[in-house]
Amino acid sequence: MAKIRFKSIFDRMLFLQCVTVLSLLLILGLGIGYVSRMQSLGMEKDILVEKGQQAARLLETSGSSLELKPLTEERKLLIQVIYPQETVSAYTDEKWASLVDLPTEKTRAADVLRRSSNLPEAMERYFSGAKFPVYTVYVRVGEGSREGVLLVHSDITRWNTAFRQVALWTLAICVVAAFVVLFSSYYTAKRIINPFVDMNHIVQCYSKGDFSQRIPVQGRDEASQLGKSFNEMADQLKNLEVTRQSFVANVSHELRSPLTSMKGFLEAMMDGTIPPEEHENYIGIVLSETRRMTAMVNDLLDLARIESGIITVNYEVFDINELIRRTLITFEARISEKRMELDVRFSTEQAYVYADSNQISQVLRNLIDNAIKYSPEGRTLGVSTYALRKEVYVTIRDTGVGIPAEDVPHIFDRFYKVEKAHTPSPQVGSGLGLAIVKKIIEAHGQSITVKSARGKGTQFTFTLEKANTLKRVTDGGRKNGT
Repeated sequence: MAKIRFKSIFDRMLFLQCVTVLSLLLILGLGIGYVSRMQSLGMEKDILVEKGQQAARLLETSGSSLELKPLTEERKLLIQVIYPQETVSAYTDEKWASLVDLPTEKTRAADVLRRSSNLPEAMERYFSGAKFPVYTVYVRVGEGSREGVLLVHSDITRWNTAFRQVALWTLAICVVAAFVVLFSSYYTAKRIINPFVDMNHIVQCYSKGDFSQRIPVQGRDEASQLGKSFNEMADQLKNLEVTRQSFVANVSHELRSPLTSMKGFLEAMMDGTIPPEEHENYIGIVLSETRRMTAMVNDLLDLARIESGIITVNYEVFDINELIRRTLITFEARISEKRMELDVRFSTEQAYVYADSNQISQVLRNLIDNAIKYSPEGRTLGVSTYALRKEVYVTIRDTGVGIPAEDVPHIFDRFYKVEKAHTPSPQVGSGLGLAIVKKIIEAHGQSITVKSARGKGTQFTFTLEKANTLKRVTDGGRKNGT
């Protein structure tokens, strides 16, 4: 048997819906026809049994077969009484004339009488001498030597005609239903499949870089919800593409500027524009730019690893206050060089947190480095921690130049710089440090906020999960991978 192959989900849905509905209609029609036929024959049997019992009583009282004829007139019946030695028949319709002397009836009656003690019984059959279906009821009559079987025959052509009409009506209803089902199934399948066809077309556009296409959303069904999700994904992809283009442009600019500067200095030294006695000074500038480019490339690699999930947050319990002390020691020379005052305030002597100490150390280094870099000489660098029931708040603040209000919402963006100049300067960074800080804090499931005002300084505050000193990591030091 050849397997039916469908070219699309639409064809499969249409076929299955039509077959299912039509099969149910056909089964329902056949079931109704069968039940109605059985009920009709049951009614016919009850009537014929009643007639047979009346005939049996008449024979017992009068003994004359002439009394049976009136019973046959109303429904055009054939009544036969078969005794072992004779057969008595009564009918009013001549169509029964050829059936009254059938030997098979005598044999059948004798067999019924011999094997059955539960008369009356009924059966439906065709006589060999008749061209119409007959329904026969067998009733026991008489006793002793005059015991016999009384047969009441009825022509059930009218019932079969009615049943055929029911079958024709069922077929007609199925045909009409087929068109209705075909139309409704086509409409329903189209309504279901069309959004997926649109999605397929739009996804192909997305694969070519065109994120302007959107799926029309109507209603609140599953397909509409999926279309809405596709549109949201398109918005995110479009924003990601804009970010990617901006990222590439910024990286190119950040690398091109120092390379151009270094190339110019080196060529000037080689062609004699810069005299030999000044070479040492310009070589120092070139080395400074090299270090800045190296730091920027390292920041780019760190940011890429964090966003791609290569770096995993290795959770452990440690004292954040002790980590801050060790980190400040590494900046001691720079703090002294700028004659800055250090204000360290811890709400408790020890504050245990549950985090990745290496990544939090990088957060502290970036924030402290920015605080020192953008603070004039003689200002204050403040570091504090405050422990609550579930979290520990860490604050890094300075009293430096501050950040303009219009720049505050963007300081965590890649390559965003409050200082727009790209000339070599100790105050100009790569614009990636704060982006890395935010990614690390978000990877821990925590938050970071900033408060700043021009000329009043800047304050960064981030949270960490508070840990009990007895807490142990039971999953190998790994909690939520990033």
